[in-house]
Amino acid sequence: MDAIVLGNVTLDILCCHVEAVPRYDSLPFDKAVIAPGGCGSNVAVGLCALGIATALAACVAAGEAYAVMDSVWRRVGLDTRFIMIEENGDPAVSVALIDRQAQPRFIHTPGANRGLTVETLDRVLRVAKGARFLHVAGFFALPGLLDGRLPEMLETARVLGLATSLDVINSPHLEAPDLLWSCLPHLDYFFCNLREGQRLTRCEDASVVAREIRLRQAGAVIVKLGEKGCWLDCNEFQGMIATEPRKAIDTTGAGDAFAAGFIAALLEGSNTEDACRAGHRAAARIVASLGAVAGWFQTT
Repeated sequence: MDAIVLGNVTLDILCCHVEAVPRYDSLPFDKAVIAPGGCGSNVAVGLCALGIATALAACVAAGEAYAVMDSVWRRVGLDTRFIMIEENGDPAVSVALIDRQAQPRFIHTPGANRGLTVETLDRVLRVAKGARFLHVAGFFALPGLLDGRLPEMLETARVLGLATSLDVINSPHLEAPDLLWSCLPHLDYFFCNLREGQRLTRCEDASVVAREIRLRQAGAVIVKLGEKGCWLDCNEFQGMIATEPRKAIDTTGAGDAFAAGFIAALLEGSNTEDACRAGHRAAARIVASLGAVAGWFQTT
């Protein structure tokens, strides 16, 4: 394997279009899709679709939800040997209510994702011969990683020669980020979107958000700005990297696709700026379809 993704897996139920949810009345909408989701799975599927040999470390519940996910994992050739299957576990489910601006609002239960712990990563690293990259996806959606031991494991990965990255997810944990701060010195790349970065730093402008996070010793900080592009702050470059405007049907999973495109480009020899551009191209594929991974299977 070239890349390891440690992260959450969910069954996504995507409903569009939903502008508002009344308390008592029924609510009709136009279309629904049931698909694999979760930041970890999304990034891993994207990396495989981009030709990067990838293993996913995750915890899922057995049953129909797992069958939906496994069919896509098999289709892209994902290495699933580090996925723990809980026979009596609760499935993780995210219901996405997508409005006409292609923006989702999520109702979520973590389910079996609670079982993913630092011990899982330890086992992976012991046998991950030849891997070059470790990505932690959906950090705050993984309760089992919030016990304070992740920084040591990230440093272990770096000692073994892996580059490291981490992406957060919108969560109340953003308001008390001490654990995240302890991870940053052990990360080569840190991703967040602007809203997440604003909650972390209590700053508004993307450049200030990135600077404040880099002061916590992350190697490079990428603040994703949706259709505008991203702000990159690293040793070689500080500034906006724009993307071409695209018509979006659903932005679910766009940030995960960005991470996949970014990591794939790095592993293929790109510098950080060009990796951001590759991330934009990957995200553009995903927002053109309903769901977090369907775009990988569309002909371009």
